[in-house]
Amino acid sequence: MLLPSLNGLRAFEAAARLTSFTLAAAELNVTQTAISHQIRRLEEQLGIKLFIRQNRALALTRQAQDYLPSVRTAFEDLRRATARLHRAEQEERLTVSTTASLATKWLVSRVAAFQDANPGMEVRITTSTHLVDFHREEVDIAVRYGRGVWPGLRAHWLMAERLFPVCSPALLNGANPLRQPADLAHHTLLHTSLPRDEWNLWLTAAGLPHAIAARRGLSFDLGFMAIQAAVEGLGIALGRSHLVEADIAAGRLVAPFDTELPRDAGYYVVTPEASADAPKIALFRDWLIASATPTALAAPLG
Repeated sequence: MLLPSLNGLRAFEAAARLTSFTLAAAELNVTQTAISHQIRRLEEQLGIKLFIRQNRALALTRQAQDYLPSVRTAFEDLRRATARLHRAEQEERLTVSTTASLATKWLVSRVAAFQDANPGMEVRITTSTHLVDFHREEVDIAVRYGRGVWPGLRAHWLMAERLFPVCSPALLNGANPLRQPADLAHHTLLHTSLPRDEWNLWLTAAGLPHAIAARRGLSFDLGFMAIQAAVEGLGIALGRSHLVEADIAAGRLVAPFDTELPRDAGYYVVTPEASADAPKIALFRDWLIASATPTALAAPLG
C-alpha cells in the first residue's frame, strides 16, 4: 500500500492536536480551505473518515484516535532526526570571524595546516571590521584587535604587533634613494582609512615633522591593500608585523629603518563564555595560539 500524502498527514496531526482547522491552518501557514482539502484527500486515500463536526466543535473518529499516536510519533521522529542532522553539521563546521587584512595576510596561509590535521572539520572564514555579535551572527570564534576586555566574552592572547615602514626593494636605490627616515619626504606615503594617525605617530617616534604625512599620497580602505601597493612599488606603507612578515621573508618588501612603533594592545582569540570550552572551539583556539607563537610577541603584563 502506498503511503498517504505527507501534507495530508501534517494537516491531520495539526488539526487533531489543536482540534481546529483554523488553528491548524495558522500553524502551517496555509488557508483553512487548504487544510480541509488536504484532510479530505487523506480520508480518500485511507478510505476512512477522520473528523466529525459537532456543534462547531471538531472531534476525532475512533479510527482517527487509533491512527493519531503513530502519526504523531512519526513526525516527532522526523523532528528529532532533523535536529540531530543540524547539530552534526554545526559540530563539523567552525566559523571564524576576523578582519580582511588579518585573514588575507596571516590566517589563510596557516589554516590549511589545521584542515590537514582535522579533516572532519570544515573551517569557514568570514571578515568584518566590527566586533562580531555572537548572539546575532553565526560565528563560533573571532580574532580581534584590542586590550582583551569585552564583557561577556572570553579573550585569549594571540599576538602583539609592531608598526614600521615597508616598501619594495626597488625604492631603496631608485631616483630618490631611501637611506634614512627624512628621505620619506621625497616619496609617496600609503595610508589606510582607519586609523588615520598612524603615520603621524611613527613620524613623531622618528623625530620627523607631521608635514611629511600631510603630503598628497594614496589611501586605501583596508590595510592589506596598502601593503600590496607597497609590494607593487607605488609607495611606502606602514606595515603591521604580522601582515608583512611573509612578504619580507620572500623579499617582496623590506623594512628600511630601525624605528618601530610598539602598540599597547594586541590580537586576541575571542569567544562567548558559554561556548568557550566547546571541543571544536577549544581545538581551533589552541591550534591558532600555538601557530602564532614563533612570531608573536609576549603577552602584555597586568
